[in-house]
Amino acid sequence: MQLAAHTAVTLTNHLSQLRDAANLAPYPSLAQRRQWLDGLARLLQQHQHELAAAISADFGHRSVVETRLAEVFPTLAGIRHARRQLAAWLRPQRRPVSLWFQPARARLLPQPLGVVGIIVPWNYPLFLALGPLVAALAAGNRALLKMSELTPRTGTLLATLLSRYLGDDVVRVVTGDAGVARAFASLPFDHLLFTGSTRVGREVMQAAAANLVPVTLELGGKSPVLVAPGADLQHAARRIVAGKLLNAGQTCVAPDYVLVPRPQQAALVAALRDAATRAYPTLADNADYSAIIGVPHYERLQALAAQAQAAGAVLTTINPANETPAALAAARKLPLTLIEQASPDSRVRQEEIFGPLLPVIGYDSLEQAVELLRQQPRPLAMYLFDHDKARIERLLRDTIAGGVTVNDTLLHVAQEALPFGGVGASGMGHYHGHEGFLTFSKLKPVLYQSRLNGTWLTAPPYGHTVKLLLRWMIGR
Repeated sequence: MQLAAHTAVTLTNHLSQLRDAANLAPYPSLAQRRQWLDGLARLLQQHQHELAAAISADFGHRSVVETRLAEVFPTLAGIRHARRQLAAWLRPQRRPVSLWFQPARARLLPQPLGVVGIIVPWNYPLFLALGPLVAALAAGNRALLKMSELTPRTGTLLATLLSRYLGDDVVRVVTGDAGVARAFASLPFDHLLFTGSTRVGREVMQAAAANLVPVTLELGGKSPVLVAPGADLQHAARRIVAGKLLNAGQTCVAPDYVLVPRPQQAALVAALRDAATRAYPTLADNADYSAIIGVPHYERLQALAAQAQAAGAVLTTINPANETPAALAAARKLPLTLIEQASPDSRVRQEEIFGPLLPVIGYDSLEQAVELLRQQPRPLAMYLFDHDKARIERLLRDTIAGGVTVNDTLLHVAQEALPFGGVGASGMGHYHGHEGFLTFSKLKPVLYQSRLNGTWLTAPPYGHTVKLLLRWMIGR
C-alpha cells in the first residue's frame, strides 16, 4: 500500500508541476514550439544509435536497421512535417457569420489543451512515444509519458534525453508496471492517448472517464490482407512478408491473416515461403530478424500455433537453415509459420496474433471474402492487392478499417499528411500531422461583435418590433 500511495503522489506531483508550467505560458509562441520540435530532432539525430541499442537490449535482440527505419525515420519525418506546417496550423480560421448577426466577425482559435498523458507500448517504444509527443508539442502542450515496463532501458534513456533536450517543465517520463499504468490513466489530464491492446484500452477509457478526460485510443485487432482474383502473387507475397516480419510481427498494423482466392492459395503459400526465405535465410543469429519481446509472449505464440494444429490446421514453418528449436528458443526467434485450414473458432483466428504466425484463408468469391471481413471487428488496418481500379474502389467503399494501403503493407502509417487511428474495437480518434495537432488542441470559437449592431432590436421588453423580426426570420 505504501508503494501504491507513493506512486500516486509522485504521478500527481509530475502532473501538477507540468500544469503549473502550462499555466505560466498557456499559449506558447510559434518560435517556442519550433524550438521544442528542434530539440526532439536533435535528440533523435544525436542519440539514435544509443536508443537503438537500448531497444535491442530490451527485446533480447532488435534489428538496429529496423529501429532506424521504423522508429527514427518516421519520427523525424513527423517532426519536419509539423515544423514546416505549424505556422499555417496556428493561423486562426475565419468563419462566416449569419446574415442576422452581421457585421460581427467569427473565427476559430486553436488553443493548447494543457497537459497531455501518453501511455506508450513496448513494441515501438520510440516512435509511439515521440510520435504523439510531436503532435502534443506542436499544439503547445506539455506532456507526461508512461513507458512500458517491458522496455526499461529505453524508458530510462528516453527520460534522461527528454529532460536534457526539452526540460522537465515541458515533458516528463515515468516507468513502472501495470499498477503504475492504472494510476497514470486515472490522472486528470487534459487529454490521454493510449496505444495498446483493446482489452487494456477499455480499462484506460473507464479510468479516464472518472475525470471526464477525453481519450484517443490506438488499439490493435486483426488487420486483414485481401488478395483479389488475378493479383500479382509474387509481389503480394514479398510485401506481405515485409509487413508481417518487420519487428517479427510485433506491430499493431502487421498483416494478421490473408484472404486469397482458393484456386490461388497454394501458389500464394509457395510465394510467401520463397519471399521469407530470401529475406531471412537464417534466423537465430540473423541481425536483421528481431526477437520476441519476452518468454511469455514467445510461449503464447507457440501455444497459438499448437492449438490451431491440434484442431486440424496445416502448418508450414519457414526455417530455411533448419535451425533447431533449442537454438531458436535461446534467441527467442520464431520462424514465419503459415497456417492453413485453421478453424474459425481457433485462437489464431480469434485473437490478435502479434507475432510471425500468418493464417492463410481461401475464399470462393469476392462477395464471400467481403462478408467474412464484415463479420470481424473493424481492424486498425487493411491491405488490398489488386490492379482493377473499379474493384478497388468498391472494396474501399464496402469495408471499414482504420486505414488502408493498396498493393503494399504498413506504408499508410508513415504518411504524415494522413491521420492515423482505428475505428470501433481498433480505437478512436486520430493523430499524425494536422489531425494530431487538432487532437491536442481546442478549436475555440470566438465571435467579435461590431460596435454597430442590431442586437438592441431583440432586447426586452419585447414589443412589436421583435415580433415582426421573428415572423420574418422563422415564419409565423
